[in-house]
Amino acid sequence: MSEAEAFLKEKFGVNESYDVGTLHTHLYEFPVLLVYINGLVDGMVLTELLTNVQEELQVETIDENDIMEHYFPYYSITKYDSKEKWLVALLSGQVTFILSNGSVYTMDVRSYPGRNPEEPDNEKVVRGSRDGFTENIVQNTALIRRRIRDTNLRFELHQVSTLGQTDIAISYIKGIASEDNLKQIRDRLDQIKHDGFTMTDKALEEWLFKQGFHPLPFVRFTERPDIAAAHLLEGHIVLVVDTSPSAIIVPTTVFHHLQHAEEYRQAPLIGTFVRWIRLSGVVLSLFLLPFWYLLSKHPEFLPKSLDFFGPKETGEIPLLLQILFADIGIEFLRLAAIHTPTPLSTAMGIIAALVIGQMAVDVGLFVPEVILYTAITAIFTFAIPSYELSISTKIFRTFILLSTALLGVNGFFIALVILLFYVGSLRPLNVPYLWPVMPFFPKAFMRIIVRFPMPVDAKRPFITRSADRKRS
Repeated sequence: MSEAEAFLKEKFGVNESYDVGTLHTHLYEFPVLLVYINGLVDGMVLTELLTNVQEELQVETIDENDIMEHYFPYYSITKYDSKEKWLVALLSGQVTFILSNGSVYTMDVRSYPGRNPEEPDNEKVVRGSRDGFTENIVQNTALIRRRIRDTNLRFELHQVSTLGQTDIAISYIKGIASEDNLKQIRDRLDQIKHDGFTMTDKALEEWLFKQGFHPLPFVRFTERPDIAAAHLLEGHIVLVVDTSPSAIIVPTTVFHHLQHAEEYRQAPLIGTFVRWIRLSGVVLSLFLLPFWYLLSKHPEFLPKSLDFFGPKETGEIPLLLQILFADIGIEFLRLAAIHTPTPLSTAMGIIAALVIGQMAVDVGLFVPEVILYTAITAIFTFAIPSYELSISTKIFRTFILLSTALLGVNGFFIALVILLFYVGSLRPLNVPYLWPVMPFFPKAFMRIIVRFPMPVDAKRPFITRSADRKRS
């Protein structure tokens, strides 16, 4: 026991961390050293257990080697032979019992600080469940387990990073998820050598899929356990990261980022209509502003009946700069809305919309059409369910706009070809990013544009490489 105390002083210092607690106590007649991290344990449960041990002693002879495993009234007890593994368990919130003979046991009475499950702000639905993931990995896995009551549902726990020792659970359904995909993810997790994952799921995406400077998201993030469970049943793999309120879904394509739970909470016809509206909004958010600029600069392409499409006044500032300034200005407004306290956000929006926008037109900084089409494009962009994809769309839109400004009509179409080639060349987790458009799968493509009734849409996606594609 003295050797253990010396080891703890070496690792944590002497009175250098107030939250590292040590206590000399007894289990029955045997002395033990109790070690814990204050704030990560449920003190009431631990006190009650220790009190019951002292009061309910009815065994005449107890062997110290069997005291924890046979005579301690708690189900979650683990014996450790490795100091490194024991330290990780201690730092994750488990209570340690060090016996006089040198045996080390941990008891799981963790109670992490956190919040209750609530509906995520960026994935709200009119009808549907109102619970969402929290920062507690145990709670998050329980929310998924509640929806899939199957013994084949697995949660493989991995600890990644050298200092942070972040808990990551690989969730999948055995016999449905692809073993090749699972092997790739396990191998990539083992190859990670980094000190910590404070940015949790986003850092994991960049390490696992070598995202680099690619603007497009290579995984789908969700804060809804029902969406995570639905993808697990389709053969996808879900990565749950401790301290993160969102889970990672792989493999995914660009069309996974355009789905929303609301489509499946309504009748198939209504869901299809909502999906068409959303898909058309994505296309317009990408092409409307560059196309309007192209026609404004080349009015000869406009029929006489559409003369109103271009700006009636040119203004002192070039039209390209007006569009860029207006688009960047909307980004500043979005950032201001995020960082502005809720009671002040309404006032900030009124000032931005009525005062700044109108005054910018009155003083001649912008022509009215620029404000109109930039605002419409922003609305289309906000209709994209994935925040990461919406930001990528703005970058691509700016690229098309600049190419059109430099090369005219040719630049517009050259930019489209370059973007199509770029997006089509991406293969995160060896899955074509534009599947089922490139390569083209007619039946799968129909499932993209039409929300079929549940009994009809009863096959798992081809990209999951599931061993069993039938769902019914």
